[in-house]
Amino acid sequence: MSEKMNEIRQAFTEKLKKAVNTQALEEIRIEYLGKKGSVTGLMKTMKELSGEEKKTFGQQVNVLKNEITKAISEKLGQIKQKELEAEINSVPDFDLSAPPVLDRGSYHPITLVQRECEQVFKSMGFAIEEYSEIVTDYECFEALNIPKHHPARDMQDTYYLTNGQLLKSHTSAAQNAIYKKYRKALIEDGKPIKAIFPGRCFRNEATDACHENTFFQMEGVMVDKNISISNLIFFMKTMLSEVFQKDIKVRLRPGFFPFVEPGFELDISCLICGGEGCPSCKHSGWLELCPCGMIHPEVLKAGGIDPEEYTGFAFGLGLTRLAMMKYGIKDIRDLNSGNLKVLSQFTAE
Repeated sequence: MSEKMNEIRQAFTEKLKKAVNTQALEEIRIEYLGKKGSVTGLMKTMKELSGEEKKTFGQQVNVLKNEITKAISEKLGQIKQKELEAEINSVPDFDLSAPPVLDRGSYHPITLVQRECEQVFKSMGFAIEEYSEIVTDYECFEALNIPKHHPARDMQDTYYLTNGQLLKSHTSAAQNAIYKKYRKALIEDGKPIKAIFPGRCFRNEATDACHENTFFQMEGVMVDKNISISNLIFFMKTMLSEVFQKDIKVRLRPGFFPFVEPGFELDISCLICGGEGCPSCKHSGWLELCPCGMIHPEVLKAGGIDPEEYTGFAFGLGLTRLAMMKYGIKDIRDLNSGNLKVLSQFTAE
């Protein structure tokens, strides 16, 4: 047995010398320490030994295993150091004779608005979360009280992928995951769930001055005992007044969304036309900004929260439309156009 271990040790040492990158090192680790590795295989031969021999042999195998583990770790450090040095040395020299670049880039207007909103909600105790753009049917619909064949699915012409997943059509798709992430703190520690999760959404629909197939939303939820519509209105008006630095005229009108009950459409007076009517607001004087309402009991149940004890509100703030209002952008298609003449007007302070 000792002879076999020496053979393994010598073969390992030779292969380790030839390893020049992390991939080769990982292959060596699997070959010797993996489930079917040489060192692991030694343990399987112990059944042929007596009790005392097993003890001695097991100690020798552990010594060999520790030697190999340590050697691989040291070799990994050497390889990474060499890679870092090579990267540093590959940086080209600066051409001091080249003229300076005076033009600065700028943040996209949606990025600016998103950061403003995040800062406002963060100051009010909301956590900022991120979520995938590719989700399951369960996340996007069923967990939100929208089962298969529900007519509400017709409201969102969804992009489905060949693997059965889909591009999320609204940021509400993250709600179920957020409830499950924070429910323990809610139930055991009494900490309310307060979170926003901005993201890009996709819908297969015709584009015009106020509709795009790719747009940005910011979902927000708050769950605790005795949450009401008045809490929702307070947080939304606070956010809007901070973003626009003035009081904004808003209105709530009934709206149907399967994941809230009751549901509302929160509209703001169109700041582009001053409420007189223009293509951006479909000549109504109002712009739909934020579908919202009280979280449906079935949605809370799906997230592991007892609707008999807890209530909450949810809203889906349209960041794209908010950017249009803040910067006076009349056509939503300009935001995805890549037109620098339009987008370069917006710079961070």
